[in-house]
Amino acid sequence: MSELPNFPAVDADVSGVTRREGAEVTAEDVRAELERICSSPRFQASERRRQFLRFVVGETLAGRAESLKGFTIALAVFGRDESFDPQADPVVRLEARRLRRDLDSYYMDAGQKDAVRISIPKGSYVPTFEWYNAPAAPIEREPSFHETPAQPAGGAKPASPTPGIRAWPIVATIAAMLALGAVLWGLSYVPAHFRSGSPKEPALLVMPFESLSPGESARYLAVGLSQELTSNLFRFPSIRLYTFPPGSNQDKSVAATELGRNLGASYIVNGGVQTDAEQVRVMTTLSNAATGQIVWTRTDTRPSDPQSLIGVQKDLASEIATVIGQPYGIVNRDIASSPSAPNVSNMESYLCVLRGYGYRRSFARAEFEPVLRCLEQTVQRDPEYSDAWAMLGWLHVDAGRLGYTGDGNRQTEYARSLEATSRAVAIQPNNAMALKARASAYFYTGRYAESEDLTRQAAALNPNDPEVLAQLGWRLAVRGNFEEGIPILKRAIERTLSPPGWYFHLIAIDLYLKGDYSQMLRVAERSAMDDPGFSQFLLAVANAELGDRKATRRALDKMSQYEPVGRDPKGFLQRHGATDPLVKTLMVGLEKARALAVMK
Repeated sequence: MSELPNFPAVDADVSGVTRREGAEVTAEDVRAELERICSSPRFQASERRRQFLRFVVGETLAGRAESLKGFTIALAVFGRDESFDPQADPVVRLEARRLRRDLDSYYMDAGQKDAVRISIPKGSYVPTFEWYNAPAAPIEREPSFHETPAQPAGGAKPASPTPGIRAWPIVATIAAMLALGAVLWGLSYVPAHFRSGSPKEPALLVMPFESLSPGESARYLAVGLSQELTSNLFRFPSIRLYTFPPGSNQDKSVAATELGRNLGASYIVNGGVQTDAEQVRVMTTLSNAATGQIVWTRTDTRPSDPQSLIGVQKDLASEIATVIGQPYGIVNRDIASSPSAPNVSNMESYLCVLRGYGYRRSFARAEFEPVLRCLEQTVQRDPEYSDAWAMLGWLHVDAGRLGYTGDGNRQTEYARSLEATSRAVAIQPNNAMALKARASAYFYTGRYAESEDLTRQAAALNPNDPEVLAQLGWRLAVRGNFEEGIPILKRAIERTLSPPGWYFHLIAIDLYLKGDYSQMLRVAERSAMDDPGFSQFLLAVANAELGDRKATRRALDKMSQYEPVGRDPKGFLQRHGATDPLVKTLMVGLEKARALAVMK
């Protein structure tokens, strides 16, 4: 085992909180954990729920836990007055339920290694604080860097660090990370028979990132990035994942080609890490396994101070995995544009699901029938393919809500969607795509709370999937919770290479409600780039508020050509779950647009 700088005989989480065996969690530990949670971009709670959490934790630490009742919280956090009636106004109860889910999601993702856990038990508003012992997973084989001593035998001093590089603080930081990350490597080295995927899905071979600078810091960071990236990619079930066997002494350039050929890999991920006194530079490439052609490359630069390196490793791995593995990501885009490429042309079922994603960018009527037939054939040919059942369920939802059905019976289509998505979840209960599709079926049958619960489960399973964030944010906002929904939608847009038009709909509506018509127009124009329908509704309303009669008339003409909206705009909004006040407000805007358009 490599020798590292001496650490105290205590357990430390990645944020530096020390766990003292047998000791109580101190107020200082709790406050540190609270700040870590509330400052994390992966903590999905709205600003009001963050205030809720700060208040109940602060009151408990101050010895006033017995006063934490719904009435007290309503006055202190939610701005209610002395007339507050918890039976008539369930805001505290509902927000507490959401806060519990926010905490659960945080501890499944960014906070999974935090030493202190803050939770709010059901039936109470008093938080509990406890140490968390992460379960140890078996490690089949340690990476080879553990077998290389950093200090020569006989007590010789280690070699001096490269001049100008603050080596030891960085090495110590990364080494502590890797000690905690060893379990991740054990999970990330996944031979084919351990994965649920089959040859219908693209195979991705992740090679160890190379250290391109002298010194231990670049080497440790390269190993850590490989581990973290593999762990993040593992959350995308539509990709079969392989890694270079830990500890292998084979030449990696030769082994990558050989492994890729033996595994039938479609793509290979390579990377390199450079460090100096000021910054860390990470280069990542995705290449075609058969031809070696580079499909995608990116370079990231971050500060190299020890305090930020843990975040650098986690954030970069998350960003890279998101770009590669998301539904509208690099792999799927390349496959869709080159379906005859080696190791791809035989994936007929997978390509059909990709066609489904392509259709769902714009929901074009002309694409609906061919994709539906393709999916129906896929589930007959491949009845254990969860993603295909999920996509089929989504199309039945569309048949109902958009009127893409021969007999016009929406409830029949929704029932078919529930049946298909039930099959998808039964095949793979933890498949985020299956949960997303099931949540959609619930939403359009009026089961809003169940839909939200399932969508949050899907987000917790794969926080790197921006599509699930978009669905969660969209549904929260359309049901009136703009405060939470809009930030989530914006986060989804930031993480998506080419966001579909519907990602922008509720952001434009939020701007309309705030009276920011110029910005609403800009957002609606972006939405209309690949959305021929509801975006025209938004453009008409925005242009009317800005007094542009010609643009308003043009948008209304285009809207009338999109039958699901043009035939019955109010019914369209209602079918999509919009609240009655929101429907009323938007229809007032539409009537204003219509009045302006007919003026002489």
